[in-house]
Amino acid sequence: MESLVSELSSPLAVGQRAPQFTLADATGRQVSLGDYAGKNVVVYFYPKAATPGCTTEACDFRDNLNSLRGAGYEVLGISPDQGEALASFTAAESLNFPLLSDPDFAVATAYGSYGEKEFNGKKSSGTLRSTVVVDGDGLVSLAEYNVAAGGHVARLREELGI
Repeated sequence: MESLVSELSSPLAVGQRAPQFTLADATGRQVSLGDYAGKNVVVYFYPKAATPGCTTEACDFRDNLNSLRGAGYEVLGISPDQGEALASFTAAESLNFPLLSDPDFAVATAYGSYGEKEFNGKKSSGTLRSTVVVDGDGLVSLAEYNVAAGGHVARLREELGI
C-alpha cells in the first residue's frame, strides 16, 4: 500500500483546483478548506509537531500571522499528529492558527505532500514539508515542495509580495 500512496502523491500545479478536505483540529473540531471560501489560504504540511524544524516553521507562521492576515491570507498547518499532540504543540508555542490532523496522510497525498524522505541516513515515507497557497476561488496560486523550515515564511512572504 505504501508504494501505491507514493505513486498517487504528485505535486499540485498553479491554476489547479485545490483538493477539498475536512480534518479535525487540536480540539476535535472539524475544519474544512470550504470554511475559507473566498479567502486566500496558506496550507502548509509539516512532518511532526514539536520537533526542531517544525517548531521553527510554526513559530515563523505565528510571528508573521498578522502581516499575512493583513494581506488577506489565513494559515492552516497539517501533520499526521493526533489532537493531543496538536493541542500540546499549540499551547507550548502559543500558536495562533489551526493545526489539523491528517493521520492517514490522505490530504498530504492529495496535495502531493506525501512521499519518501531521508533523515539521518534513514529512509522513510511520510509528510513532506511543503506549502500550497489556495486563492479565494479554490485554485492553487503557489505550490512549494521539500522546503527548508528556516526562512521559509520569509521567502513565502516575498513570493506573495507581503
